[in-house]
Amino acid sequence: MKNLFKLNLQLFAASDYTPDYNPNATSSEGLSAEMKTFYDKVLLKAAKPNLVHDQFGQERNIPKHGGKKIEFRMFKGLSKALKPLTEGIPPKGKSLTVTSQEATVSQYGDYAALTDVIDLTAIDDTFAETVGLMGDQAGLTLDTITRNILNSGTNVSFASKWSGSTEIPVLKRGDLDNTSVLKVDTVNQVVAKLRSVNAKPIDGKYYVGIIHPQNAYEIMRDPDWREPHQYVDTENIYLGEIGKIGGVRFVESSEAKIFGPEKGLLINNAEGYTGRITSVAFDGKLEGVDVEASALVGKYIRLNGVTAKITANTTSTITFTETDFGTVADDDEIEICPCAAGAVYSTLIIAKDAYGKTSVEGGGLKTIIKTAKEVGGPLEQFGTVGWKALKTAKILMPDYLVRIESTSPRFSATAENN
Repeated sequence: MKNLFKLNLQLFAASDYTPDYNPNATSSEGLSAEMKTFYDKVLLKAAKPNLVHDQFGQERNIPKHGGKKIEFRMFKGLSKALKPLTEGIPPKGKSLTVTSQEATVSQYGDYAALTDVIDLTAIDDTFAETVGLMGDQAGLTLDTITRNILNSGTNVSFASKWSGSTEIPVLKRGDLDNTSVLKVDTVNQVVAKLRSVNAKPIDGKYYVGIIHPQNAYEIMRDPDWREPHQYVDTENIYLGEIGKIGGVRFVESSEAKIFGPEKGLLINNAEGYTGRITSVAFDGKLEGVDVEASALVGKYIRLNGVTAKITANTTSTITFTETDFGTVADDDEIEICPCAAGAVYSTLIIAKDAYGKTSVEGGGLKTIIKTAKEVGGPLEQFGTVGWKALKTAKILMPDYLVRIESTSPRFSATAENN
């Protein structure tokens, strides 16, 4: 009688090996405590220069095993004591009131696989540089999260339009144009706005403005501009600080928010368009999202560098003031701009306690290194370098944070959304 064996043919199938990223895995040949400290410091050092938006908020550490919500607390100001005291009789006194706001933290992170053989018992240049690159990425990511939250506020001032010496106030983003540049007068108005609500300066003297370099070009042309080396106090200069004007110390960041053109729509007309027209058909999605009827009204269509104000739109057609865009072919990309000038620059003017944010130290940002023995597959062919962070920010006092929106006649036409 023949012996019968069951043969599992799946054993011979092509392998789609997935590394086991077991967070509890350990290795005696892994990173020493000293090396972990070194790489943690490299990542944190690389991340910090990018955290411009994180410099000026109330800071909270992420407590271990403390849940996913973080609480920011503030004391409410006391009302005036206008009633005269009665001789020998103390007043009733006031009760202190604490207000609190909660924010939910989210986890972010990324990693890179290093396929070369890396000896983790000594500092390897490639390995250290990878940690540095991860730190840059972490810093930019965490800074952008804070930036986007701060730019979601509704306390907005718009730079005026100018016709010669005549000022034309602007009340909404779509009405900005090439003359709506950031001026000292605009900054002075915002400072007056903050002082009128008793918003305290960050350092006791000055509020802080976060400004894009292309927008800084406009305001730095003002003769009253003061650069950091002209300060009396040169020791306490903020990260990225470029100067001060109108009661505001300005910090420059290429990550300051730009509301640039939205893209993704394509001309949907086999014959294309030429000459003066009042509408175009489109397909595709705007920044990956379906266009809703009337959603584009007040914005500007831009084709071949020419803009026109949108007066109506359906889910497949845009209508605008009569304009000659030249020759437009089928599948040419349509740009939707926030204003006639193109991109709009955000400059945040910040007072003390305007917002809160989580710390990147104390567990907020962590380097994660896995050796080839831990994750390198059957032949231990690669290790990984990565980071993860818990992050959130919260506007605590909306009146203490003002967003100035302005344009640049030199850069708005080509600036991109960031």
